[in-house]
Amino acid sequence: MEIDLPLKKRDLYLAVSGEGDISHDWADWLEPKITLKDGKLVDLTGIKWESATTGHARVQIGKNCEGKPLSAGGKVYQKGIGVHARSMIHYRLPEGAKRFQAKVALDDGGAIRDGGRTPASVRFFVFDKKPAKIPEGQAEPFDPDSLEAEKVPVTAFEVPDDLEVTVWATSPMLYNPTNMDTDAAGRIWVAEGVNYRRHQKRRPEGDRIVVLEDTNGDGKADSSHTFVQDPELVAPLGVSVLDNQIVVAQPPHLIVYTDVDRNLRFDPKIDKRENLLSGFNGKNHDHSLHAVVAGPDGKWYFNQGNCGAMFTSKDGKTFKIGGPYRGGGGEWFVDNIKFGGEKSDDGHVWVGGFAGKMDPDGRNVQIIGHGFRNSYEHTVTSMGDVFQNDNDDPPACRTTWLMEGGFLGFFSPDGKRTWQADRRPGQSVPRAHWRQDDPGTLPPGDVYGGGSPTGICYYEHGALPKKYEGLLLSCEAAKRVVYGYHPKPEGANFKLERFDFFKSKTGNMFRPSDVMVGADGAIYVADWYDPGVGGHADRDGSCSGTIYRIAPKGFKPKLSQAGQSNPITAAIKMLKSPAINVRYAGFKILRDTGPKALPALMEVMRDSNKYVRARAIHLLPYMGKEGRMVLNGLLGNKSAGMRLMAMRSLRAAGDDPLRLARVLVVDASPQVRREVAVALRDVDPQAKIPLAVELLHRYDGDRTYLEACGFAAEGVEEKVWNGLRLVKKGSGALDWTPDLARIAWRLKIPSLIPALQERAASSTLSDEDRLFAVDSLAFIDDVNSVPAMVSLAKVPGPVGASASQWLIHLSNTRWSQFGVKDVLKNEGIYDPGKVEIVSVLVPKATKSSLPPLKDLMKLKGNIARGKTTAARCIMCHQIEGQGVNFGPDLKGWIERQGKEMFLRSVVNPSEQIAQG
Repeated sequence: MEIDLPLKKRDLYLAVSGEGDISHDWADWLEPKITLKDGKLVDLTGIKWESATTGHARVQIGKNCEGKPLSAGGKVYQKGIGVHARSMIHYRLPEGAKRFQAKVALDDGGAIRDGGRTPASVRFFVFDKKPAKIPEGQAEPFDPDSLEAEKVPVTAFEVPDDLEVTVWATSPMLYNPTNMDTDAAGRIWVAEGVNYRRHQKRRPEGDRIVVLEDTNGDGKADSSHTFVQDPELVAPLGVSVLDNQIVVAQPPHLIVYTDVDRNLRFDPKIDKRENLLSGFNGKNHDHSLHAVVAGPDGKWYFNQGNCGAMFTSKDGKTFKIGGPYRGGGGEWFVDNIKFGGEKSDDGHVWVGGFAGKMDPDGRNVQIIGHGFRNSYEHTVTSMGDVFQNDNDDPPACRTTWLMEGGFLGFFSPDGKRTWQADRRPGQSVPRAHWRQDDPGTLPPGDVYGGGSPTGICYYEHGALPKKYEGLLLSCEAAKRVVYGYHPKPEGANFKLERFDFFKSKTGNMFRPSDVMVGADGAIYVADWYDPGVGGHADRDGSCSGTIYRIAPKGFKPKLSQAGQSNPITAAIKMLKSPAINVRYAGFKILRDTGPKALPALMEVMRDSNKYVRARAIHLLPYMGKEGRMVLNGLLGNKSAGMRLMAMRSLRAAGDDPLRLARVLVVDASPQVRREVAVALRDVDPQAKIPLAVELLHRYDGDRTYLEACGFAAEGVEEKVWNGLRLVKKGSGALDWTPDLARIAWRLKIPSLIPALQERAASSTLSDEDRLFAVDSLAFIDDVNSVPAMVSLAKVPGPVGASASQWLIHLSNTRWSQFGVKDVLKNEGIYDPGKVEIVSVLVPKATKSSLPPLKDLMKLKGNIARGKTTAARCIMCHQIEGQGVNFGPDLKGWIERQGKEMFLRSVVNPSEQIAQG
């Protein structure tokens, strides 16, 4: 483009609108120049802009928005400005500037992926005065009658041989399903996300909660209607059916619709709507509020991604969930960055994302886990165990058993820093991402790499064969699979071995958004249906969605209504439902019935299924003296699972945790003792000291158990350590056992600074033990840690190197208030002012003998020859687990960068290095 500039105008605004796929709209202003008053042509990139904004990443000179070479049409440009839609750059030009010229293009980094074109589309604008707003593309209005619904055929899926997949419902009965739930009658309620992200105006009437039903029992939905539609509903990520209360996760609110007349349609003249909790960031944002599930204790469990929140429970307690994240679009309602690190009214610092539980009326909120990235959903078993999945960005997605109060480490514990800011030299991404080398973090379970986990559920019984009981299912939208696990107790945690339960064999459109156990006992999977995930975008203009049913071959649903005339019998039937939230309705009735329901519950406790038995145990505290007597007897049961559930049940009903701890503190099961430990976190400090000592005395190297014991010792760490020294022998610093050293690391006690310094400096200990002492010292945030670490920095060898690295890092983070930077200068350890920047001349590239890139792109690969050739690459890279972990893992790198960038790097491996 070439544009004459108006006389006497010095302002120049360069704008880029987003017209296509927001995750690919990389745009370049190439070779931009200004003609001055005297006719001289000047490179615009040499003029400093007044301001610059971009929709993603950064505005960069000489590079695209992601910091890679400017590339358009296969050609690399040295001069230019890389942005991401939507973008605005403001220049004040020299007086008399009369002409602007530039080439404009979509950058290849966004426009081409895996050798093919993406939906990238932008418009470039030039203004001489600031426009009211950056122009943007207009989304086509959503017209389901003019768009042909699509779905993945059942023949494209793999399921276990003894099961089959069928289509239960598909568009136009539902669109873009984000989440689903079932009621006792087997109807499926779906939250829709037609107005998702940049298509927020696609359906002006607002998104819907729809109700689907199979009225004739043939295994397919034949009825669909709207429960509620509201402009306020913008891609809600959660719908939960809890009797006649329909809970919708719609930031900034957790909304409860009460269907008073139970006609399955919300009528504001008859029915009720309440914002149960308010103050959640991220309206129309993936990392926001998610679905509620009911636990076996009658509590409502909820969670949110790392957008942050500040909400007040119905009993007046304010919870601040902070963190350094504020991006990705959407609407933000509270300043999570500002209050990051501040205590909530419960006395703890909580970091987003988080999970909590509460009474159904919004009282007695308790945070049960934090430090997530974006846990899309969690599930609670009838035993009371919580499982979740998390993350959809760096290659460190996980499926995790969540310990009460557990911290996963995506942000720092004070909510101030990202994991990247605290990553240590040599740490792998998964270990750094979840801070696995830091005290105070929970083991993340199964970390399986890149992906985009969504819905999750736990199958306890139902229509499937008995071998599937205890099956954890986790949707993985990026990999087009529903993973399966059979969690097995392992120490104080669970062993999670992953396998593919339900996956797409071909194509790229299956994107499972949710999975659940239906009221009929079958497995149901919701498909978002889209060619891609991530980038806060959807590409399927038809907004198609499908619900698949997985069940034994020839399965016919049976949902008998028999026994409804007797309230207790009806409630027991619901309590024994395969569907998690249906069970809550039964729990509520039985709890309110009280001792009259005890005989029926004692019968349930004789059920052949352990999960069904567990549900009765959670109700015993409400069955009068006799119910509590039975429950207290279970504290001495020979089954560790029974003892564990009995403690959980009594504690949930308000029993004294100290009484329970004194009964179970020496239990043989690490799972029971772990539960004792977490229960001691907020009890009387003095009363819990001997119990915490006893628990730590039984520590045997189990990381999860140690983290639980850390909660037990919280606030009285030094007294617990002193008590432990009386129990353990050889408590001199150099005589510590590995277990004692690990306990010292976890407790982070300032009085141990001299002992840790002694261990790190001692030549009689192994390098591993000495370096661990340095690490332990680094987590004691006390002014006296500084001179100790400075002393260690002067020790020759790896100890000194590690101490120096810690000092430099901590001078900018947790120890910045201790004046570490001045100490480093004065001691001659590190002075940034004396660092000499040495220029390196990049040698001129030799001409390649290979064909042009465009010709290479057309070639068909030879797998056998490729494997032989790739053997040379493992000198620096890992390929399928083989090789040196020096350069990036090529498999993950190619998946992200695409075929063209891979070939470009092979043809000219120094190109990106030379470009910076």
